[in-house]
Order: sequence, then structure tokens, then C-alpha cells
Amino acid sequence: MIRLGLILSALFPAVAFASGFSFFGQLEHKLHIAQHVLTFFAVGVLFLLVGVLYRSKSSNIKNIAIPDRGITFRNIVEAIGQFVYNLARNIMGEEQAKRYYSVIVLLFSFIFINNLIGLIPGFLPPTDNFNTTLALGIFVFIYYNYQGIKEQGIVGHIKHFMGPVWYLAILIFPIELISHAVRPLSLGLRLKGNMEGDHLVLSIFSNLVPYIVPIPFYVIGLFVCFMQAFVFTLLTMVYISLATAHHDHEEHAH
Repeated sequence: MIRLGLILSALFPAVAFASGFSFFGQLEHKLHIAQHVLTFFAVGVLFLLVGVLYRSKSSNIKNIAIPDRGITFRNIVEAIGQFVYNLARNIMGEEQAKRYYSVIVLLFSFIFINNLIGLIPGFLPPTDNFNTTLALGIFVFIYYNYQGIKEQGIVGHIKHFMGPVWYLAILIFPIELISHAVRPLSLGLRLKGNMEGDHLVLSIFSNLVPYIVPIPFYVIGLFVCFMQAFVFTLLTMVYISLATAHHDHEEHAH
């Protein structure tokens, strides 16, 4: 069965998708670990390998500022990195972009690959499981609050929840608390819902007509994978910027 699935996935991706073949299906039963966890771990290992390979290739380059000719592994990695950096600089400013770039680029790339792997027949995307997306949302929640406290102290960070003028704090403070508390949930539900919907549409059309017809949905799926990683990362940058921004409440009051 596994051999047949491998042949189908290699020759006719849509057929393999429709057949329900999964690379981690039997491993899930043997280890009693959910497939989305196994896939998430596999993507993590892939990231480590990509990092090691990029480091080994870039260490021998005399002038790192000069890109390679043509489409190469190094150029692809650096193009993604440059795209994320430009986005962070436009949203957060030069100083904050440099400070938080490593976390932002990792978050974008990791979510994008976890989304993208669902387009490969035989893999289920970890990001269509709410456990995965909620964990990512909680990570973002903890990270931006930690950075806010680190930047301004606990008292300064709490002032962000009280609004621009002191006499409205009693109304704004509970609203802000609720707003921040639901952010991990909203991040997780948005990512999970969109990826699950895209995977479901592709699966339905692959089951109906496994040849040619699903191709446009693969293209749409690729766009959805990118956009969901983009939106998640964009919101993360906004949250970090708001948490670490310095506001003079007395000036607003005047």
C-alpha cells in the first residue's frame, strides 16, 4: 500500500491526494503521535538542515553582498529573508526591524512551509490543526508581552492597557485585557480555518476529477499558503510594535 502510494504521488499527485495516502499514516499508529505533530517535527528538522546548508555555502563566499548568478539555493533563501526584512522595516521601522528580525523571519518561513507542505500529496499540513495554530498564537502572545515588559517595565506595559487619558482607564482597561486575551485564539482560528478550507476544497476537487482540474486549485492553494503566513506575521509585527512603543499619557491628556 505504501509502495503504491509512493508511485501515485510521484506520477499523479492529484490521484495520490484523492486516494487518501499519507506518509505518516502508519507511523502515527505505531508511535501513537498525531500526524500534524509528526509533520511539524519533520518541518523543524528540514529547517535545521536548510540552516546548516546555507551556513556551509555562505561561509566560503568572499563578498556576501554579491548574489549568485541565476536561481540558486542561496539566492532563494536570501530573497525570502530580504522580503521579510523589508516588510518589517516598513511596519516597525529600521531599529525594531533589526531587533526582532530573527524571530519574524523564522515565524514567517516556518508557517509558510507548514502551510505549503499540505499541497504535497501524502502530507497533512500541521496548520489545519487548531492545536498547532493555537500554540503559534500563544507563542506570539507571550513574546510580544515579554518584549513590552522588557522594553518599558511592568508598570509601563500595563499603561498600554489604560488608554490615552487617565479618566477613561476604568472603561478601556477591561476592554484592552479582553482584546489581548483573545489574540492567541483569533490568530489560531484564522490560520486554521483558512488552511483547513483550502485543503478541503483541493481534496474535494481531487476526489471528483483527479486529472488537470485540480491544477488551478493548487495555484490558489499556493497563494493562500503565502497569504496566511503573511497575515500572521504582519499581525505579529503590529503587536510587537504596539507593545514596545513609548507613549506619553500626560501629553495625550493635554
